[in-house]
Amino acid sequence: MSDAASETRGRRRRGRGDGGGEGDPAAAPGVRPQPRLPFAPTPAVSADELEAIHEASLAILEEIGMDFLHEGARRILREAGAEVDPSSQRVRFPRALVEAQIGLAPRVFTLHARNPARSLTLGGDALAFCSVASAPNAADRDGGRRPGCRADFQNFLKLGQGLDAVHLWGGYPVEPADIHASVRHLDALYDMLTLSDKPIHAYSLGRERNLDAIEMIRIARGIDDATLEREPSLFTIINSSSPLRLDGPMLEGVIQMAKRNQVVVLTPFTLAGAMAPVTIAGAVAQQNAEALAGLTLCQIVRPGAPFVYGGFTSNVDMKSGAPAFGTPEYMKAALLGGQLARRYGLPYRSSNANAANTLDAQAAYESVFSLWGAIMGGTNLLMHGAGWMEGGLQASFEKMVLDADLLDMVSEFLRPVRVNEDELALSAMREVGPGGHFFGCAHTQARYRTAFFAPMISDWRNYESWREAGSPTAYDTANRLYKQRLANYHEPAFAPAIREELEAFVARRKAEGGAPTDY
Repeated sequence: MSDAASETRGRRRRGRGDGGGEGDPAAAPGVRPQPRLPFAPTPAVSADELEAIHEASLAILEEIGMDFLHEGARRILREAGAEVDPSSQRVRFPRALVEAQIGLAPRVFTLHARNPARSLTLGGDALAFCSVASAPNAADRDGGRRPGCRADFQNFLKLGQGLDAVHLWGGYPVEPADIHASVRHLDALYDMLTLSDKPIHAYSLGRERNLDAIEMIRIARGIDDATLEREPSLFTIINSSSPLRLDGPMLEGVIQMAKRNQVVVLTPFTLAGAMAPVTIAGAVAQQNAEALAGLTLCQIVRPGAPFVYGGFTSNVDMKSGAPAFGTPEYMKAALLGGQLARRYGLPYRSSNANAANTLDAQAAYESVFSLWGAIMGGTNLLMHGAGWMEGGLQASFEKMVLDADLLDMVSEFLRPVRVNEDELALSAMREVGPGGHFFGCAHTQARYRTAFFAPMISDWRNYESWREAGSPTAYDTANRLYKQRLANYHEPAFAPAIREELEAFVARRKAEGGAPTDY
């Protein structure tokens, strides 16, 4: 290794380098600042037990190995010192090779949006909430459950653009399946960049899709290649094919995104009892091994490239084999994943998930359990934060509004309690005195508009007035609110010259045939 490369690695071990900086993007008027964790995340195990999981993960990678279904990735790893079985696609990782990559990726970085006011901090104590992503079906009470289409896709973008609790797009909220797969990414990314100004995600489904997404965000931000590589502006979710396998499109995504210093979020899909051992410790040890394998490749491709540790371990219903979410096991795994991410100095991704088929009590309590496991685990990037239903098979308009309420409640809960002379309110108590009330006093009135969180869904009305209003349920209210918000949608500003350049790029790539569909 050259002296320059060694110095670069040294800087990046300290969390600096090309990760995009550690500063918190300044909040602009009308854009709420990101929520922050005011307290330490909750550990699930002791320090010794955490090290036992780490050691088990290294043993998995060194002794069992992983299948890497990508010749280029195997070559990169072999040249770096991994053992590649010439008769198969199995890669075994010496523990020294893995441990050498830990600490290279930045602990904190900025994910840049085309609207600078929407840029986000990932890592540290910052939280970022994504929309639902990758659902094949859309649903609302009026139209029922239906295959995803571009019209529903665009409406989810419009709805999410107006929800303060949705900070970024974790993928297509619903798959616009009525667009041909070869050009779907071009139309979908164009919609995401024009109907919204929040940070976006690119699917890793082949080299062309990654490169097109990178170029489209560069155009949309109006920057050159060098600036793009200094300022990460795109992220991708890389899912391992558990157990212990990474496929070709996913590995291509790691390589292409890391080369350009864009964000890789490695998330094993480990379901205890199905694609991982049935015990939480065993499932998380496998999750950790798969995440470390992805980290190793990413940092070998480009030391210091931004990388997020993803956890998605849950259990299955052993009678049906269906994934279960919002369970005690899911929460424990979320805590443990966060603990491992902190051990490696990486931002942490978790999810707000549920397996409910409709907007009912199950949808609410499983989401709340998932959400609290993620928050207590110290998540920085919450995937599927608003709108996920049916184990990921459905994106619900009403659920997006309901989840935005939950996320707003979490944000308010995380806002630190202030203790000072004004907050202690002795002047108000002197004004009211014994036996009075505080509704009309100056202290209350001064804070009436801003001091108290008011949820969208709950009416906080008494039983009689609720009956007089027609006994509206949460489903009724969410349905009404999502339609109101769509009706009030305003497209964010976009410079005409940049829009024209983006349109020209999309037209040219469509004329060239888009991307292969045999991934």
